[in-house]
Amino acid sequence: MTNQLTDRPTTEKGERVALTDRMIRTLPAPASGKRIVFDHHRDAPKGFGVRIMATGSKSFVLRYRTKEGAARIQTIGEYPTWTLTSARLEATAIRQRVDAGADPLGARREERAEPTISDLVDAFDKARLGELASGAEIRRYFDRDLIPALGKRKVRTIKRRDIITLVEARAVEAPRAAALLLTYIKLLLAFAEDREMVEVSPAHGIKGIRINKRMATVKRGRTLDDAEIRAFWAGADTCGIHRLTAIALKLILVTGQRPGEVIGMRHDEIEGTVWTIPASRRKTGTGHVVHLTETALALLAEARAEVSRLAKRRGWPESPYVFEFREGKPGTTAAMSKALTRYSEALGNRDTPDWGHWTPHDLRRTCRTRLSEIGTPQEIAERVIGHAAQGVVGVYDQHKYRHEIRAALEGWERRLLGIIDPPEANILPFAREVAHA
Repeated sequence: MTNQLTDRPTTEKGERVALTDRMIRTLPAPASGKRIVFDHHRDAPKGFGVRIMATGSKSFVLRYRTKEGAARIQTIGEYPTWTLTSARLEATAIRQRVDAGADPLGARREERAEPTISDLVDAFDKARLGELASGAEIRRYFDRDLIPALGKRKVRTIKRRDIITLVEARAVEAPRAAALLLTYIKLLLAFAEDREMVEVSPAHGIKGIRINKRMATVKRGRTLDDAEIRAFWAGADTCGIHRLTAIALKLILVTGQRPGEVIGMRHDEIEGTVWTIPASRRKTGTGHVVHLTETALALLAEARAEVSRLAKRRGWPESPYVFEFREGKPGTTAAMSKALTRYSEALGNRDTPDWGHWTPHDLRRTCRTRLSEIGTPQEIAERVIGHAAQGVVGVYDQHKYRHEIRAALEGWERRLLGIIDPPEANILPFAREVAHA
């Protein structure tokens, strides 16, 4: 039987006795809650005992106080998975740490509360990714590559070797994707260092070329094929994506200009069929003149009509921006990227092993690639998308190539329209009618 005041095992005569395996097996469960029977064997440390739950389950525990006086009851393990002897030995080791001033249970609780890599990714997403044009792409890389491998690990336990192993495995099949993954992991762990989750980022100083030489030489080469262009062009009108976003994305493909230059376009930059992008809005720091084809002009007319509709409904004043998403403010490349991620399936934006989904900048790369495809000289194609001539040529050749650029963009327009609405789509129905006549 048991002394009700001390909850200690006693003999029939009331003497305290040590726990035995037989006694533990026969200890009755309380009607509700739990009870702890403390062990007084000579080999048992102070506070060691067995806890019995109302369900009948039994676990070995150690009760102790921290040096600050806080009461703790640490679970050692379930009986009979843990034997009485092994539990006493473990309790003795814990008691030694407690007597030395440690708080094992408190340390375990703190460890459990420490953020995992998944927690870190969520915090980084909330704090930083919305500010980055490539935020949606970075999150895709984390969800696809990082979280499945290391997501449950505590941030502080991540070592340099863990990162190298992960990136090495990715580099075998997709060197460029591995290089981007390493870059994004560095950003993530630098954020963790700033937030004092780690003292020093374990990714600091890791060089991609030391992991896989191809990572340093392969540049992004994602372009859209004919089927992807058709799916994008049709889906942009029907999938529910913001109308201004759809128009801006189309205009990138039509003109080959940078996403930031397109989404920030102003009405005063356009005069007739000429769009002059000022140096202040260009990466190169030089102005650039773009010929606007009939397709480009039609897209701009759609954008004006949509902004006018939104302004009238929301009471906005006249805006200087072609793509005004909020009162007095143009759209952002980050918003375009997020929209592409959200509507990727409806836009036919398929994932590829090396490059993933296509991005707004990949539309610009597609335009440049197709210019070469239709026979545009490299020098002209480069000038179409605003790449300045290098070296001596850039210094001495000041010809603007306006007619050649116009011809190149109109040639690309014809090719694009042929992809969107291929001639065979109009011929086949007629051919079937003739066949059945």
